[in-house]
Amino acid sequence: MTSRVLVKIAETMVSASTSRRSVLALILQDPQRVLDESFEQLAQRAGSSVPTVMRTCRDLGYPGLREFKLALAQEMAVSGSPLHRRVQLQDDTPEVISKVIKGAATAVSGVQAQLSVAAVEAAADAIVRASRVDCYSVGVTSSFMASDMQARLFRLGLVSNAYLDIHLQLVSAATMIPQGVVFAISHVGGMPSLIEAVDVARSQGATVIALTQQGTALAQHADIVLGIHVPEDPVMHVGTEAYLVHLTVIEILTVLVAQRLGDLAVKRLGGVREVLSTRGVDMRHYPRLDWDTGAAVRDNKLKLKDNTPT
Repeated sequence: MTSRVLVKIAETMVSASTSRRSVLALILQDPQRVLDESFEQLAQRAGSSVPTVMRTCRDLGYPGLREFKLALAQEMAVSGSPLHRRVQLQDDTPEVISKVIKGAATAVSGVQAQLSVAAVEAAADAIVRASRVDCYSVGVTSSFMASDMQARLFRLGLVSNAYLDIHLQLVSAATMIPQGVVFAISHVGGMPSLIEAVDVARSQGATVIALTQQGTALAQHADIVLGIHVPEDPVMHVGTEAYLVHLTVIEILTVLVAQRLGDLAVKRLGGVREVLSTRGVDMRHYPRLDWDTGAAVRDNKLKLKDNTPT
């Protein structure tokens, strides 16, 4: 399957100016490399400027490089290898390692360009003020994220729960109050049961924070949207790159919450660490357990001998 984006680039090159033609030529030559580059890097390789790169993207029908990259990555995912968005069947082990790592690094670095500062600050503020934070999810990957988010908030001293069951999500939503927060996680963002639980929580006056892609049904039903787009994975519905991106957003949000809690968070985290490190759970050096049964048997024999009548 030929990418429509690449076809459009080839067509545009015919009438493009010399400076823009050099940018288009680099994209056609190695589209995957372009996905990994910034405005400045692409402009430097093309011997051009950032404004020229921007105008080139507009010639192709996109507002900027970011929107162009998303479209290109989406089509490459659909038309690429069935194994991995970057890896081909004939790639050797070093190439597989390099491509998978580059894909993960690119996905994580793309969070900064996509994550709304205002949205993540609003989410942190809402969580700090919340009477309780209930985390909802659907699917294996998102369920892990919900449990991880709950554990992080719990360690910070906040009242938090993770509900992965549809029935329990509705019970949680029905018991929400205006000071409550629901943190809903879904990359696809279209599961009807999750949307229903979110709607019930909002009807109770709770604030709903959604970690999902912009434009999904979940995003439309949320008060605060942490919108992150990741190109589709050819193997899994929610691929590893989406998993890493969501985990990165959760880490950012957790740090912001801890900052707002200040000394309370520092004391709480220090206390948890101290308890775990001294009570055998996270101890680096475990005490030696003496299971010398031979010595115990000898002791018993000596006692019996001492008690034997002479």
